[in-house]
Amino acid sequence: MCEGKLDEAEPLLREALDGYRYQLGNSHPSTLASIHNFATLLHDRGKLAEADPLMREALEGRRNHLGDSHPHTLASISNLARLLHDQGKLAEADPLMREALDGCRHQLGGNSHPHTLASISNLAMLLLDQGKLDEAEQLMREALAGRHHLGNSHPHTPASISNLAMVLLDQGKPDEAESLIDERKRQLGNSHFEL
Repeated sequence: MCEGKLDEAEPLLREALDGYRYQLGNSHPSTLASIHNFATLLHDRGKLAEADPLMREALEGRRNHLGDSHPHTLASISNLARLLHDQGKLAEADPLMREALDGCRHQLGGNSHPHTLASISNLAMLLLDQGKLDEAEQLMREALAGRHHLGNSHPHTPASISNLAMVLLDQGKPDEAESLIDERKRQLGNSHFEL
């Protein structure tokens, strides 16, 4: 969504959240969804400090009312972990990203569901930023293999290629990274690939 639309959406989502809180209370599923959506918008707008307590509130409410393995709870876990990652709170983000991935694997299936693949990629990027390159490489290869099953034309496939190439470069494997990029450029075409 472009920044102008986000500007327009923010006061509307804030007003909706206030209405849900007033009419339904803080723990109603619709209120929790509104909290989550508003926190996600704030995150997208770069208002990380403002998004943080709201995302935590949504997660706590969803854990209490829906349980740890509900898809909405898993979304809140994942989004809080991404927010923490973006805030540079890598150690705090790590267990949440792992919990989100474990939950997705259990609830949504192995390595072919788009949400599971996104969780794999999110954890891999966190591990890359933590300097845990071997584990990051393993997960990025897993994400790429899963996205390959979704097809080379899937919009996330080029990102998975790029992410794996970044890890390979950080590991001092430029030839392997270049070979991966060249092979995928042939498969996807130059217009579908960025590093």
